[in-house]
Amino acid sequence: MPELRKDPVAGRWVILSPERAARPYDFASVALPRAAQACPFCPGSEAETPPEIFASRPDGSAPDTPGWTLRVVPNRFPALAREGELERSAEGLYDRMNGVGAHEVIIESPDHARGLARLAPAEVAAVLSACRRRMAELHADPRIRYVLIFKNHGAPAGASLEHPHAQLIATPIVPLQVQEELDGALRYFEIEERCVFCDIAAQELEPAGGRRLVLARDGYVALAPYASRFPYETWILPVAHASAFERGDAAQDAALAGVLSETLRRLERVLPRPAYNFVLHTAPCRSPELEHYHWHMEILPRLAEFAGFEWGSGFYINPTPPEEAAAALRCAEP
Repeated sequence: MPELRKDPVAGRWVILSPERAARPYDFASVALPRAAQACPFCPGSEAETPPEIFASRPDGSAPDTPGWTLRVVPNRFPALAREGELERSAEGLYDRMNGVGAHEVIIESPDHARGLARLAPAEVAAVLSACRRRMAELHADPRIRYVLIFKNHGAPAGASLEHPHAQLIATPIVPLQVQEELDGALRYFEIEERCVFCDIAAQELEPAGGRRLVLARDGYVALAPYASRFPYETWILPVAHASAFERGDAAQDAALAGVLSETLRRLERVLPRPAYNFVLHTAPCRSPELEHYHWHMEILPRLAEFAGFEWGSGFYINPTPPEEAAAALRCAEP
């Protein structure tokens, strides 16, 4: 029987409807072949990207040449521009501001064929360290209020290039979904005097619970959230309270990299070659340590499409209960 569940953080309702997994389909999903072309993210193509902002170069090679193991460059087609003043204006009841911010690409590896799940934990830790480095620098810009790290893996998830990469967009406002989490977490804290994310982690780690637990190791937990919006949606968060990802250190990067790598590999065993979106939610720029908020990663496989009801109502319909998803991921060999 279908079930409605309420997200304890943002307060949104989700419909769990396992029966919908058995719906018939007349439309076949066909992956269209891509035109063969040189990859601008592969070694030897450095001139095809804007000049690098940061790179790991163990061989001491010159910037914008081969020899790198990780590279950060401005997006060639940025959603927001670093230049300009943050000016606000109005047109009657409509508000607007200049599109000031930043849009960068984190090229995770020189290997075109190795996605994040195929990198060694030390390589994943280097990606996480680069993200923290870029976030810390952008936080110093008073025009920027939020830095979102995200990854589109696979064409169904919005990736336009196959070469493994993540992206960073810095915005002059706090994104709506993050603000909803901040507001919901604060409401919970004002009533319970505890962080809702800490309580979620604690409940899933209880011996009597854990039906939605995927794995727990080295101070991090991976779980299927109670009100999962998407099939096999998985969150990763630190067990110890921390509101800002960018305040971590190399040891935390190494521990998190191991958990992230294993979680992605388990997803690939259960869902062969899944397309997914990955987002990192952290506290807004220049925030003090927040008692009510907890940074976390969200991995969102793209197995279901939004349709009229979802767009018209704001409800998510998930045909895979998180308990079933977590059980399958626990049983998968990473």
